Amino acid sequence: MSTPAGSGERLVVIVAFDQVQLLDVSGPLEVFTTANRYGARYDVRVVSPDGRDALTSGGLRIGADSPVDRLPRLIDTLVVPGRRDWQNAVGDGALVSLVAALAARARRVTSVCAGAFLLARTGLLDGRRATTHWELAPQLATAYPEVRVEPDPVFVRDGHVVTSAGVTAGIDLALALVEEDDGADVAREVARQLVVFMARPGGQSQFSIRMTPQPPRHPLVRRAMDGITADPALPHGVHALAAGLGVSARHLGRLFRQETGMTLGRYADAVRVETARVLLSSGTASVEEVAQRAGFGSSETMRRVFQQSFGISPTVYRARFRTTSAPPADPVALHRPGPC
Repeated sequence: MSTPAGSGERLVVIVAFDQVQLLDVSGPLEVFTTANRYGARYDVRVVSPDGRDALTSGGLRIGADSPVDRLPRLIDTLVVPGRRDWQNAVGDGALVSLVAALAARARRVTSVCAGAFLLARTGLLDGRRATTHWELAPQLATAYPEVRVEPDPVFVRDGHVVTSAGVTAGIDLALALVEEDDGADVAREVARQLVVFMARPGGQSQFSIRMTPQPPRHPLVRRAMDGITADPALPHGVHALAAGLGVSARHLGRLFRQETGMTLGRYADAVRVETARVLLSSGTASVEEVAQRAGFGSSETMRRVFQQSFGISPTVYRARFRTTSAPPADPVALHRPGPC
């Protein structure tokens, strides 16, 4: 007979299997174990279908530290990671059976990235709202039409089941669970220790849009991108960049769109937003200083861009670092007339 977890401990079981994405496993594991340094009491165990080590997609082996038959009967939180070729995961009968059996014993069932496909395969997501990596969301919706797929949220809770987006979103999910279990102060200390956001502003669309450009092959495009990234505060209009590269603005604009799938101006805006995000999260510069250094020219311009991109102001964005819960209301947004 297995014994229960230690008195007052919350048993977290993370499933590992061959070709699993390492960060899907290590991200949540690091959050829960770090939380123990600040007063939480998590008993985190990694299991595999056959009790053997799992070879991750990156080639690193993960040791299964607890045989399934030695686990306590009651599980507090089950974490199901994924592998990019999800078809092989859901086609593994032993793995699907293990996930289904553990889920039936868990108070909370969670998934990271493509782990949602395993939950869907067990039928646990039928009729539920769920998310996964933005690139895989259409495949999840097609393969499992009973699941109400929401492609944008970083994580989605429906009853006792919580699904999260791609890879690092498992960290966001685990932080939210720590806050739910042990309060915002503990979760905040974990976020500070791991140097991550308490809550990631915006949804997955911010990543899918910014990561859309394909690696450029043409040297002119690479030089243009490098110039923008090196100093986003400089004027990076197509005419200024084309003059510096010795080509026409029309030629550079057409070449950039052909190589990256987006306009040069849109790419420059994305770099400026990314620069502003980093500066705001550091907390060392004022909003006006961040606007200048990121190339927005003024805090008002930056505020408009942030409102369009994330639905919140830069000030509220910065405040999101402090909690996994919803951000404080943006007074500017509340009093701004809506579109006609």
